[in-house]
Amino acid sequence: MQQDHIRNFCIIAHIDHGKSTLADRLLEATGTIESRQMSAMGGEQVLDSMDLERERGITIKAAAVRMSYRYEGSGFRLQVSDGADGGTETSNLKPETYELNLIDTPGHVDFTYEVSRALAACEGALLVVDASQGIEAQTLANVYMALDLNLTIIPIVNKIDLASAEPERVAQELCDVIGFKMEEVLYVSAKEGTNIEGLLQAVVQRVPPPSGNPDAPLRALIFDSKYDSYKGVIAYVRVIDGSVSLGSSLHRDKLRLMATQRMIEPLETGTFRPTFSPTDGLTTGEVGYVATGLKTVRDCRVGDTITSETDPAPAPLPGYNPAKSMVFAGLYPSDANDYEELRDALEKLQLNDAALHYQPESSVALGPGYRAGFLGLLHMDIVQERLEREYDLDILATAPSVSYRVRLTTGDEIEVDSPADMPDPSKIDEVLEPWMTVSIVTPDRHIGAIMELVIGRRGAYTKTDYLEHDTHVKPGERRVLLEYQMPLSEMLVDFYDELKSRTQGYASLDYAFADYRPEKLVKVDILVNSVPVDALSALMHSDDAQRQGRALVERLRSLIPRQMFEVPIQAAIGGRIIARESVKALRKNVLAKCYGGDVTRKRKLLEKQKKGKKRMKRVGNVEIPQEAFMSLLRIGK
Repeated sequence: MQQDHIRNFCIIAHIDHGKSTLADRLLEATGTIESRQMSAMGGEQVLDSMDLERERGITIKAAAVRMSYRYEGSGFRLQVSDGADGGTETSNLKPETYELNLIDTPGHVDFTYEVSRALAACEGALLVVDASQGIEAQTLANVYMALDLNLTIIPIVNKIDLASAEPERVAQELCDVIGFKMEEVLYVSAKEGTNIEGLLQAVVQRVPPPSGNPDAPLRALIFDSKYDSYKGVIAYVRVIDGSVSLGSSLHRDKLRLMATQRMIEPLETGTFRPTFSPTDGLTTGEVGYVATGLKTVRDCRVGDTITSETDPAPAPLPGYNPAKSMVFAGLYPSDANDYEELRDALEKLQLNDAALHYQPESSVALGPGYRAGFLGLLHMDIVQERLEREYDLDILATAPSVSYRVRLTTGDEIEVDSPADMPDPSKIDEVLEPWMTVSIVTPDRHIGAIMELVIGRRGAYTKTDYLEHDTHVKPGERRVLLEYQMPLSEMLVDFYDELKSRTQGYASLDYAFADYRPEKLVKVDILVNSVPVDALSALMHSDDAQRQGRALVERLRSLIPRQMFEVPIQAAIGGRIIARESVKALRKNVLAKCYGGDVTRKRKLLEKQKKGKKRMKRVGNVEIPQEAFMSLLRIGK
């Protein structure tokens, strides 16, 4: 096979288990980046190119890079699929230079969609587990995704140099829980560079080469993309069948995007080393990029298939399942004149982040803006920061909410992702709320604290599985996998922070959508100066609505600045007021000039001031700060 020398693989792990550091060592060991260059590119975590990634110490975007590795082993026979009838053939591995295409992926649950797209572009995955922490919740979630795609998984126990490392225990955990054999597990230290050579040999020996057909019509899967001011949309592709070349400078080969039916003339093709490195073309099995020259970002979508205009493929590749937004929030420009800039920024950011969804909406209190859907709270936080940093925008974000299904008395069912859009209560038959399946990995001494936390958030216990079957482990230190089901809306209110606090930081969390269930939910409106503020509306469980409504108006009283007139803040369910607080008026001392004379002079001035304040209250406009919209998150504290 022409592509026998190619290996496509990615790195998957729980957050902070050493993925990016391991990628650095692989780049150094293969000579892709010299130590001198690595220092110039910011030191550690070279593939984490965004400032946000370096500041927070997390990977947000999957990053691809091509490495060349000289394999000197001999006599190893690799079982590879012939790609035709599902059979296998045996291939001898000879000493030669192999092309290794690596994709480093995020580890946080909010960026699982990035991981799923990277896995679809590979044949193998390096599963990295911290030698001091063991298997975490996201580790299992990533493994199941890789197994569903029939990837070859190489288990790696990392950070064996730590004083608290227990590599043998963690390796046994991998064997017991996932089903690996002890001889398959590799022990490495990404920080010290221990056994990196053995890891590279294992990639060549165990990961199968791509099985595409070089003679078939071109089919290239777009697994990521970004926007460049000069080259237009740059599509990151994995070539499944055929090849793509630029052709001559006078007559460029024309390509077509199969989903949008848009014809393009590629300006440049190349690979990642890790920066853009132009080449004459890309062949079957290779990972690289195609500069499309497109200026309209919606024409080039992640998951689309690129084919040849002259010899098109009969059918596109399956692509990806669309990401399902779990958390929704309103994004508004602080200055209404920046609305067009916000629209352009969201359009370009969506190209780079396919899990982001948005649509226009208008608020009485905040003016025109967008309703955006995110995979989680961290995803929402990252998007807001990227809009402010990369596009120099001042954004006002409303408190996040989830998507509900509302069954009307007419028998129709609608989806509502903003409390302000909730129909009149008289027209609602029932409200269905999204529930999640929550997986928590923790030492068993914390089971009681976690149970109390989840039950207090309307959660329901499902099952407990012990990950360690060694009875010699100290009491309270055996690691367990707890599974619960709970409403997504209850997870928005500082659930992760509480979980970490109650378990001294030892618990890890993963969650997936379960189903919609009917709940007794009511819409709580907030009135500021007798005017409803739609962006502060919230859906709450009827049993907690009065308590949470009172907590919310108390918090808003401390956040809304004082005016020259008294500002009432009220919480209401329908036409019934359930809580009220007042922001006292700033008061000018109009009696300062009255140092003597009859009391009627003072009374006259006070009455004049009272009438003026009434008039101001009728026409007064109350400015509501950003913290007020986020206060909905903290009413549970």
